[in-house]
Amino acid sequence: MAKTLRDVRPGKTVRVEKLTGTGPVKRRIMDMGITKGVDISVRKYAPLGDPVEVTVRGYELSLRKADAEMILVE
Repeated sequence: MAKTLRDVRPGKTVRVEKLTGTGPVKRRIMDMGITKGVDISVRKYAPLGDPVEVTVRGYELSLRKADAEMILVE
């Protein structure tokens, strides 16, 4: 079973393996600089789990849980 960004615990850094989203959702993720081979550091989850706070290419970003499920990681 593939591991998604949503499964990663805060404080861990992972590498993007594949984006599974399509259309505008995939485009939005790629516009954030999240592409294959990029390292993502998970900083924290909001108290209710949405959004996921991450660091990508030196930028701090917030992702929705649904978007994080479309990012497969190693």
